[in-house]
Amino acid sequence: MQNWVRIFCVLLTLALMAAVGGVIWQRVERMPKPKPLDPAFIRLTPLEVMTLPLATRFDMPMGSEHGALTYNARPYRVQRHLGDDLNGIGGGNSDLGDAVYAAGAGRVVYAGSPGPGWGKMILIAHRLPDGDELGPVVQTMYAHLESIRVQSGQEVQRGQKIGAVGTAEGAYLAHLHFEIRLGPYINPGQGYADTPLNRVSPELFIKAHCGADADILNPAPRKD
Repeated sequence: MQNWVRIFCVLLTLALMAAVGGVIWQRVERMPKPKPLDPAFIRLTPLEVMTLPLATRFDMPMGSEHGALTYNARPYRVQRHLGDDLNGIGGGNSDLGDAVYAAGAGRVVYAGSPGPGWGKMILIAHRLPDGDELGPVVQTMYAHLESIRVQSGQEVQRGQKIGAVGTAEGAYLAHLHFEIRLGPYINPGQGYADTPLNRVSPELFIKAHCGADADILNPAPRKD
């Protein structure tokens, strides 16, 4: 008889524990889920900015000296565009797989596929010399890539091959979407907007920071 009483007490205890657990689980399920972190609020820390490689010169990310053998198919702010669309002079998909180079010395802060329409993307942060009106940090963005040859956290040099021209997984004809962004915020963001946001003209930025007179050709990017 005592054994049956003990078994009954154990079963009753287990049933009560299950009931309490069920109530707790239901309350937890009803609690609001935390929202994912908005990438617009992810930024480099002051220490990360201070330790970025110093970028004293910038070159075009495609072609040869001064971006020769390329053309700008959709310039900055034409039809709300936030960057330049760079193509090889053959047009169409003739530049598919062509090399993409780091425009300046810096550190890769993003390398991946942020979402539909972007394909593979690279963001490189650069520290500008003291006194530069756009400083202290700018970022170069390279999108629609077919392949990526660098990883987040890697330091790169001006002219280093970082990827290859792509089609954003077949969304467009092959080209490089290239942006210059001001500030430390690491956000893939969007390629079109009614206002410039934190972007500036890549063409004008490169001209102002190429480190060579207009009649002197910078060395071609390293071919490796």
